[in-house]
Amino acid sequence: MSQQLSKVPTIALNDGTSIPQLGYGVFQIPPDGTAAAVKTALEVGYRHIDTAEMYQNEKGVGEGVRASGLDRSQVYITSKLNNGFHKPDDARRAFDATISALGFDGDDAYVDLFLIHWPLPTLYDGDYVSTWKTLEEFAKDGRTRSIGVSNFQVAHLDRLAAETGTVPAVNQIEVHPYFGNNEVRAYGAEHGIATEAWSPIAQGRVLGDPVITGVAEKIGKSPAQVVLRWHIQRGDIVFPKSVTLQRIKDNLALFDFELGAADFDAISDLDKGEAGRIGPDPDVFDYVPA
Repeated sequence: MSQQLSKVPTIALNDGTSIPQLGYGVFQIPPDGTAAAVKTALEVGYRHIDTAEMYQNEKGVGEGVRASGLDRSQVYITSKLNNGFHKPDDARRAFDATISALGFDGDDAYVDLFLIHWPLPTLYDGDYVSTWKTLEEFAKDGRTRSIGVSNFQVAHLDRLAAETGTVPAVNQIEVHPYFGNNEVRAYGAEHGIATEAWSPIAQGRVLGDPVITGVAEKIGKSPAQVVLRWHIQRGDIVFPKSVTLQRIKDNLALFDFELGAADFDAISDLDKGEAGRIGPDPDVFDYVPA
């Protein structure tokens, strides 16, 4: 076990499972480069890979895990439902395709976490509840260990609570110093839903902020390490993406330092509210791949 791996904490989920707090994201990594990138990340010490049907690189994730020589049980794999397949029968076929693409057989043919990628409340007659109930089927038959959502707002989560029997294990949402997404995070904390932060460094936009660069210079870490450490100390689950070996290593090296209270609060105070959001608004986002 690598030294870095031994230091990555886990977050307990509400269904009795646990998830590594730091993972490796493969968003926008081309399908033909994913296997090599995943293999490298696993060799460095990551044990949590975040993919999605819409990324079109699930096959490469499975290939990378097998090329690493690790047992399937040693790697936590997340995927997400394609926006075009919310209807229950479509979701079932899409999930079958995810399992097939990952390429594991027998008892290894599962994902650790499967998410509804977007609520899409303006599509499908606003019905993401039947989609969620379909994910409940996947959890019941054991082909996914946990189920959750991504980009769900408080109203969407309230509706799931009122109309279904399973609380999402996680909600993967946009979170970074310029957009704390605090209302959704607070709802998750109150209801036992872990928060996963996508775009944790705001696609690089926060890295030149003088508050962050000042902290980085003071403690001898990179701005990206400072921001990722801020997430870790908040309790967020993060999965930064890079295909550069040194950055892959640096993004894992977050557990030999801690932000002091004043530095932590100064970064938190950068929050701009909705004005800081860089991704789509989940209440109106309606993208479906062609």
